[in-house]
This record gives sequence, structure tokens and C-alpha cells, in this order.
Amino acid sequence: MEKKDLKVLNKGEEEEMELQGYRLCRWRLALVGLGVLCTGGFLLLLLYWMPEWCVKSTCTRTTARDAEVVLMRSTDEFRRWFLARVRVMLAPGSNPFHSLDTQTTSPSSSSSPSCPFSSPASPSLANGHTPHPSDGSPAQELIRRFGDYQPTQIRYFTFHSTKYYWNDELQNFGVLIGLEDLQVSCSTLHSEQSEGLTRNQQEYRRLFFGVNEIAVKVPSVFKLLIKEVLNPFYIFQLFSVILWSADEYYYYAVAIVFMSVISIATSLYTIKKQYIMLHDMVATHSIVRVSVCRTNNDIEEILSTDLVPGDVIVIPSNGTIMPCDAVLVSGTCIVNESMLTGESVPVTKTNLPNPAQGERGEEADSAYNTEEHKRHTLFCGTNVIQTRFYTGELVKAVVVRTGFSTAKGQLVRSILYPKPTDFKLYRDAYLFLLCLVAVAGIGFVYSIVLSIMNEVPAKTIIIESLDIITITVPPALPAAMTAGIVYAQRRLKHIGIFCISPQRINICGQINLVCFDKTGTLTEDGLDLWGVQRVENGSFHLSEENAYKENLVKSQFVACMATCHSLTKIEGQLSGDPLDLKMFEATGWILEEATEEETSLHNRIMPTVVRPPKQLLPPEPAVSPEQDMELYELSSSYEIGIVRQFPFSSALQRMSVVARLLGEKRMDAYMKGAPEVVASLCKKDTVPENFAEVLEGYTKQGFRVIALAHRRLESKLTWHKVQNVSRDPIETNMEFLGLIIMQNKLKAETPGVLQDLHQAHIRTVMVTGDNMLTAISVARDCGMIPPQDTVIIADALLPHDGHAAKITWRYADKPSKASRLEEVNISLEDVCHVDEPKTQELYHFAMNGKSFGVIAEHFPDMLQKLVLHGTVFARMAPDQKTQLIEALQGVDYFVGMCGDGANDCGALKRAHGGISLSELEASVASPFTSRTPNISCVPSLIREGRAALITSFCVFKFMALYSIIQYISVTLLYSILSNLGDFQFLFIDIAIILLIVFTMSLNPAWKELVSRRPPSGLISGPLLFSVLTQILICLGFQTITFLWVRQQPWYTVWMPLTDVCNLTSHINVSDHNDTEVDDHNIQNFENTSLFYVSSFQYLIVAIVFSKGKPFRQPSYKNWPFVLSAISLYFFLLFIMFHPVESIDEFLEIVCVPFEWRVKLFLIILVNAVASVLVETFILDIILWKLVFSRDKQGNFGVTPAAPTPQGFIDLRAYKCISRLCCPSKMTPKARYMHLAQELSVDPDWPPKPTTTTEAKPRPENGSTYQIIINS
Repeated sequence: MEKKDLKVLNKGEEEEMELQGYRLCRWRLALVGLGVLCTGGFLLLLLYWMPEWCVKSTCTRTTARDAEVVLMRSTDEFRRWFLARVRVMLAPGSNPFHSLDTQTTSPSSSSSPSCPFSSPASPSLANGHTPHPSDGSPAQELIRRFGDYQPTQIRYFTFHSTKYYWNDELQNFGVLIGLEDLQVSCSTLHSEQSEGLTRNQQEYRRLFFGVNEIAVKVPSVFKLLIKEVLNPFYIFQLFSVILWSADEYYYYAVAIVFMSVISIATSLYTIKKQYIMLHDMVATHSIVRVSVCRTNNDIEEILSTDLVPGDVIVIPSNGTIMPCDAVLVSGTCIVNESMLTGESVPVTKTNLPNPAQGERGEEADSAYNTEEHKRHTLFCGTNVIQTRFYTGELVKAVVVRTGFSTAKGQLVRSILYPKPTDFKLYRDAYLFLLCLVAVAGIGFVYSIVLSIMNEVPAKTIIIESLDIITITVPPALPAAMTAGIVYAQRRLKHIGIFCISPQRINICGQINLVCFDKTGTLTEDGLDLWGVQRVENGSFHLSEENAYKENLVKSQFVACMATCHSLTKIEGQLSGDPLDLKMFEATGWILEEATEEETSLHNRIMPTVVRPPKQLLPPEPAVSPEQDMELYELSSSYEIGIVRQFPFSSALQRMSVVARLLGEKRMDAYMKGAPEVVASLCKKDTVPENFAEVLEGYTKQGFRVIALAHRRLESKLTWHKVQNVSRDPIETNMEFLGLIIMQNKLKAETPGVLQDLHQAHIRTVMVTGDNMLTAISVARDCGMIPPQDTVIIADALLPHDGHAAKITWRYADKPSKASRLEEVNISLEDVCHVDEPKTQELYHFAMNGKSFGVIAEHFPDMLQKLVLHGTVFARMAPDQKTQLIEALQGVDYFVGMCGDGANDCGALKRAHGGISLSELEASVASPFTSRTPNISCVPSLIREGRAALITSFCVFKFMALYSIIQYISVTLLYSILSNLGDFQFLFIDIAIILLIVFTMSLNPAWKELVSRRPPSGLISGPLLFSVLTQILICLGFQTITFLWVRQQPWYTVWMPLTDVCNLTSHINVSDHNDTEVDDHNIQNFENTSLFYVSSFQYLIVAIVFSKGKPFRQPSYKNWPFVLSAISLYFFLLFIMFHPVESIDEFLEIVCVPFEWRVKLFLIILVNAVASVLVETFILDIILWKLVFSRDKQGNFGVTPAAPTPQGFIDLRAYKCISRLCCPSKMTPKARYMHLAQELSVDPDWPPKPTTTTEAKPRPENGSTYQIIINS
């Protein structure tokens, strides 16, 4: 049953989940209710924390179709549980895309195959539900209006702001996205969908799609408070406070309540602030007035919240902020999409081509897809700056998605419901707490047994045994752990890095690989024109610096540069793609656009016109000797009108325009794009024979190369035909015009930062949308690929004509053998017998997005090997960048991603530490945003992350030791039926612990990145060794003190009249104490001695654990901590050697002889020396060296940096320790190290330049490919 009816939601998507159906069971509910009463509400809390227990204890299993409650479990590594209540809605129809007017009254129509989201009414009514309309009156109103129709029951549940409807066809719940669910073709969008909806159809669809609003509800403070307070740790604190109050420890209980209130208030303020910020960001477009076209050609003004998929909206000429995702069916828009992509450059959106009117008809009529047709789609939240319309025609768009289904809705959902942060530190923290709970359990049993043996009253037994648990698990731990992160966040803000996910700061301390976008990140944003190289009669001219010349003004080359772009004027300023802008400015031409008045007055299009400045035109000739109607021979009124634009497509890697020269009858087509693509669309005889060599020459030098082409169009192509023709017939048989060479300069900071990262053993990878050879060249220039390293290009081809998918390997440029780098490369086999540095030739893989896609699909096990040495990934689509991040995380890399926000959103969000260099709205998805627009923020973030991580370890270790030291003191005192006093607890917990914890976290980050990383978890050898040795030292010295005080000649059981100090002044105190009975037996020699020793122990471990170099600044530079520690030392020594009556009375400590105080001082001194020796010498010098050395990537053959003299010293030390500590071969933990180990002994790796790898199933060894040597 369990497996049989297990449904999978969102299959193959990020939010994939397993779903099971349940139905409420009355007797189970009654039993749970009884349990809640018996446990005083604790069972209810437990069920709130555990959704699966909640459902399984109150419901019985049923089919998903009949479920009243669904239990879901995510299929990712976190395996989280969720529950949702299934609701039933009555509607006059079952499918949102049905036309109610054409529906018949027969019951069969309500569950016809094309209407899957339905259930017939009668059987559903029998299953115990009380159907109700989800939105109240609208459904009832519609049912009343269409009273002849049989109402249909529609079952759905809402989860993470998305509605899932039951689909009878699929027998599963599914999401209604929008118009794309219909698989509607482009021609249908023009013919059927562009008419608009009736008001009835709109209301009917709104039942399913809901209100068009991205509603970010800001929860009330009360709601947030309840959610925060029900956190298990706060519940534990509440339990502690009740217990302490019962034991009359009022002061400490009040102190903990005070701390918790501050902690909760801070947390509530932060959460509320984030909700308000997100709400405000979304609210800018949520409710606007829009004009909607109705079926009878009426235009009605409605609120944007009423829009549904299928509505036709009119885009106002003065622009608007889009309230939904819509596809343009007429007109052109200029849109600022910075909210989505981070690109502040306005883009031109053209109307969706209508294949029905084109020449190719059905052949080109594909189904509309948001991703494929994004050049024609206006996305929600983007700003339409201005529109263009002709002959009085309105600019119209068909709504395709609304609400949370829109592009902006998905972005907001990803922020509202983020994936939990999986980090070893947090998992280990819970394990550590469980260990403390186990220790507390031992103390709990011990105190009960001891109390029963000594016939202690039952109330005291319960309170004192439970008290042990509250001592062992420190209630101040969450506040202490948060402090370090808060300080790190403040320091990051100070250097211009803003963080929306503070937990990620710790994870950044583990980053060992960083991916960089190229343009705008490693290199300058804009491109500079380096030169042009024209082609005439099939051969290249010499390169020229620019095209701003009189003799070129009427050439096709310059005409192409002046027309083939998507530039527009916004408020008199030229605006558009930076590359287009640079190219157009290089011609010196002038662009003029028709005004709105002109376009609406003329029947024919008033095109955008470009013309050269007068000074470039030659003086008017008298009578021209040649009468050819060629372009360069026209008279002075030289203007070119851009008639039609085919926008740049990243899939096609080109753009083209149709233009007409003033006075000409025939039109011209101009094209620009990636050189390889443009050359393939040109006549062979016009492309120079040395085209490939010339292109390679430029790309190897890191230039961005654009090719230009031209073609005279047939005279039969009229203006009307051009408006409807598809781009393919235009973009063939072109004449190759030449190359434009653009230079993309490296940012000044780039090489230095990459050098720092390499020295810190942090791998760097380039992920770009640019050309492969250009990317390789930039990688060499910035030092990502050293000059002597080999670059292997992987070209993968999809299976075709019965041939399997294959990868061809070619070497980009073979490095000279003479300058081979000698590397210190400790391979895994040699870990225990390193004798000499090993020479190894280093190699890097490079591939483009197409090859990456083929390898990911057909060679999945090869992909892991390639990412191990993959350095350049070119022509990568946004989703491929995200896949690459996932592939790197799949081999256990901690991945950082640095991009400028454009197209990097998914990757920035998915990486362990994503840092956006853009402050635009798109970067909301990125955990970090830098105000500094260069990559120097990356080392700063990693340094702060390492400092925060080490601070977390210090604090956690200190808090663990604090609870154990107190636990030891209390356990020893319980043996003589004593305890620490209320004010002793208060002094230790407030004056010592809180002061130390909040100041020891203040150490800033170390000023440079070192080549070793902090450990990722608490459960690691050195850290456990550190904690356990300190526990043993503290236990030893406290036990010695406890036993030794009882051996002293003056020792006696302390009574109020005891006077071992021979101080007459104490008689008054004794008289005073005579009247008070010490119920808890606090005042005694054991208590006083242990109080002194344990107080110093807290300070000793604080100083010992407060590590500085190499990840944090030394503790002596942290003056608040130094001041706190010195003050406390001084105070404790003062009250120990110079008793002050009022202080002794307050802390309930008794007077002991002077010689015992000296002995206590010696115990403390020896304790301090032992702690420092163990932590500093044994741990730091021996064990940490060993563990850290293992962790270095360089030792596993993964792109090591050049060795330093210090490296050789470390190598010798490593060798010695290895021989001592690891006689057997060490096994690396990370998967990428395992792979490096395997590949180091593989004779076929790296692939040779003459080989091809084919995808062939080979079941005998499980591999999915074999290497074939080309003959």
C-alpha cells in the first residue's frame, strides 16, 4: 500500500516531492487529544515539530484521490516533511480553458478527456466532505448564472503559495501554470487568443488561477512570536525557568528570561523587516489599472488583480510596470528587465511572429514557450519604458501567466521558501548537544540514586535531578552562537558586502572553489572597438582602427554597422546593448526615430532612420560617370530606414535587420553575430579561405569578434511581406562583409585577486556566455590558466544517423616543453613516503554549453571527471550555469559563485556562497551583494567566513566546556548534598560566561587568505581531542581540589560558628548567620574551593580556545575581550586573597585559611599551564598540521599553486607526522579527492588529442563510454 499509492509531484523539478493521501480518523483524534491533556500539551508540541507523526497519529491511509490531508516529503537530500489540507471547490466547469457558453448540460462534458482537473459530483459527495466554494461568492454566482450545468467538484490543496489540482487523467495532483498548459501555437495566439475574453470567461478562469497578485503577507508580530517561541530551544528555556523558579533560583531565571526576550525581539525585528522589504518590493506592481480588450472589440479598464491567462491587455504608450507575464501580439516595447536579469540595459521586445501569415506556414508554427519566445514576452515586474505602434494600432499582449506562476512570482517564492542550509557544523552541533544530553542523563540517574540513598525528600530529588539537565545543556547557547555571525555580518556591511542569509557566512569559510562570470565580473562591462577587418572579393583587407572614414561612409560594411542593432532613443539618449552602442558610435552616424504623432498619422510604417553626419559625405558630384544604382553612388540625401528587426537570439547567436536606402526600390538584409554562425550562412565564395586562422588569431588574443554579412533582397519582397516573413529565408545566401574586433579589458583587480585565491588553494573556474577561445584567452591573461598549462577542449556531439553521442578531444595550444612547471605534488599513494617533488604536466578542460549539455545527458560519469579539472565553460545558458554548480557540489566542492546578476541568478542562489556585483533587484536571490563592482569582495567574504566559522567553533567549544565544568562542580557537591548558590550561578553565568562569550566573538578576520581551510564540522579529530583533553584537565583539577580540601588539618564540617581564619571580625557574621538556616547546604569549604577553581577554569578555557592566526586576528588585538578577561582575573584574585565581607556574603562563600588560598592559586596555575600546553603544543603543532595538510587540494592533484619555501618546511613536518600517525594509506573524505586518486593511476587520462570518446553501454564494467583512437 505504501509504495503502491505514492505519487510524485513536480517530477524532475527542483520542488519534487513524494505525496501520500490520508483521511482523518475520529478515534485516533480522540486518543491524541487525551494524550495532549495527559502530557500537559507537550504531545501537541511534538506533533507540531514532526508533521509526519501528526498525520500518521491522527489519520489513516487512503488513495490520493480521496485524501482529506496530504503528507509530502521532499526528494532532495534534506527529506523534509510537509502536510496540507485538501479542499473541495464547486465550479460550473472542470477546466479553466473551457468556454462555458459552448458547454452542454450533459454530465459527461464535465469530465471529458480535455478537462482533466475534475471529479464528477456525486461520488465525491459520498466521501464525507462538505464541498465549499474556495472563493465564496464568485463560484456561487457563476453556478447560479449557469444553473443548467451540473456543478463539478474540484479537489485541490495549497502549498508554498501554489495550488495543486487533482487531475483525473494523470491520477495525480498538478499545477496550473497558465496559457502554456494548452500547448497553444504561435498562430493560435494570433488568431484565437488575441480577441480577448468575455467577462464571464474571465471570472470562471479566476476560480482556478486565483487573484493575479504576488501576495507577500507580512505576518503579525503575534504570529511570528508564537512561531519563534515554539522553537525547541526556547521551550527548553521555558522548562529551565520553571524549574529554577521552583528551586527558588529566581535571579538566574530572570536573567535567562531577559536574555531570551532580547534574543526573540531581535529575531522578530529581523524577520519582520525582511518580510516588509520583500512586500514593498513586490507591491510596486501588484495593483495597477489596466486596459483589457473584450471579445466585441470593447476596451475595458480593470484592476490588474482581475487578470487571468488569456486576457488581452493594452500596453500604454508611456510605459508601465508589468503586472503579469504576457506575450506581445502587436507592436514593439522597450523594456528594462533589471528586476529579473540584473541587466540595466533596456531590451527591445518585438511582437510574436505569426507563422500563418509567413511564407512557410505550418512548418514554423511551434507551441508558445516562455523561455523560447522570451524576446516577445513581457515579464511581470519589468518596466516597459516606451512602446511603438503604427497606423493607430494598439500595442497588445496576451496574458500567459499570473500571480506566483510568473517569472517574478517564482523569484519571490524562492526567497519566501528557501532550501534549508545544509552544513556539517549545524548537523554536528545537534550531535554534540545529544552527547551533552547523554552526559546529563548520567548525572540525572546519579543524583536520583544518591538522593534516595541519603533519604532526601521527593520534591528535592525531582528538582535537583532535573537541574542537572539544565546545567549540562546551556540555555544561552543559541544567543552565543548567533553573536559571532552578527559581528561578521556587521564587518561585511562595513566593507560594502550585504547579506540576506547570515547562516551562509559560516559556509563561506569552507569555500574551496569559486566560479566567476566573465563579462562585467572579471572584465570591464563595456567593450571597446579595437578595429575592423573588411572583406572584399573573398579576401581580407588589412585590419583598420575604425570605420569612421569618408571613403567607407557608403560601404555596405558601415551600413551594416549603422543598421544592425537594437538601439533606441529614450528621452533623447541612445540606449541599448553596450556592444551595439559601441559599434554604432564607431560609425559616427546619427539615429532618428519617428515620434508617436508621426507613426499614428501615417498608414505606412515610419521606420527608424540612420544617416551619416554631413562632414563625412563627399561633396555632391556633377554628373556621375557610372550610372549603376549601387549604394555608394547615391547623392547627398543618404539615409537608411530600418524596416524590420529580427532581434538577437542567444540560441541562434545572431541578429538581422531588413533596411531600405532612401530612393531604392529593393531592400537590403544585414546580419551580425558569432563569426562561425554568420560564415555558415554566407555564400562560400565570399568567405575568405583563411577565415578560420584569422578568427583564431583574434580569439586567442582575447578579442570579442563579431562578423557582418549583407544581402540584396528580391524586388518582390514588399514592405507588407517583410513584416510577416520569418527570419530563415532572409538569413541565407548572404555575402560576408568582414569582422569587427572588440576588446574586453580585464578589471585592474582581477589578476591580483585570482593570484591570492590560487595561493590559498582555492580553485577558480570561468563560466561565461562568451566565445570559447576568447574565454580561454581571458583565463590565461588573468592567470586562471598558467601559460605553460595544457588546455584540452571537449567537443561533444549528440547522437545522429544511428551514431552514438561522442566527444572529440583537441588541445587548444600545446605549451612548449622547455618551460614545464615543476610542482610539488603529493599523490595519495605517496602520503606516507614523500621523498621528492614529482613533476606533473597540468591540464585544464574547456567546453561550451552545447558540449556540457551532451556530456551531462550521455556521459554522466564522465562529467564528474571533467569538472575536476574543468576551468573554462563558455557559451553557457543560465540554467547550465546552475547545473555546473550542482555538478561541482556533487563531487563535494564548497562552491562560491561571483556574477554581475545578469543571467547568474540561479547559479548565485544555488552556490554555497553566491555574491552578486549588481545592486539591482535581481540580486535579491543572491545571499550576498557587493557594493564594490569587482571581484576583490570574494577573498574578503571567504576571510570573514573563515573567521566566523572559527568563532563558532570557539564559542561552541567554550559553551560545551562551561556546561561540563559546572556539571562537574555540581556533581561533586551533590555527593555531599550541597550545591552552588543562586548568586554563584548568577556570577558565573552572567559576569563570566556572557561577558566572555560576547567579547570572544569580536576578533576580526586575518588580513590574508592562507592555504589551509578550517575544519567543516565539530566532529573532527582535533576539535574532539581539544574538548576532551580540556574536560579531563578540568575534571582532574576539580577532583584534586575537592579531595584535597577534605585532607587539610583545619578541615571540619562547616557550621555558621566555624572560624578557621581566626578572624574576630567574622563573629558578627556568625551571629547573623545563626538566625538563618542554610537549607541547601551551600556554605561549606568544598563549595568555596570549587567555586574559586571553576571560576578560573572558565577564564582559562576561554583564553585557550580563543584562537587567532591564521583565520582570525590574535586575541590580544580584541581589546573588549582582553579587558573583560583581565578585569575578571583581577576581581577573582582580589576576593580570593582579600576577602570582602559583603561580597563573601553575597556569593555565599566562606572564609578559608591563607595557606589554602595559596594552594588553590597553585592548583589554578598548574591547571592553566596544562591547558595551554595541551591546546597549543600538542593540538596546534601536531594534530592540526596533520589534518589540515590532508585537507589541502594540492595534495590530491587538483590544480596546486606553486610551492613556497614555507611549503617545503610544511612538507617535511607533514612527512614525519604522517609516518608517526598514519602508517596505512590515508583515504580522503571528499569525493573530488577520491576521483583525483583514481585518475592519477588511469593511463588513459587525460584523453589524448587524437581520441574520440563514444557513448556505448558496457555492462561488464558499468562504464557508459569507451575511448576510440582515431586512425
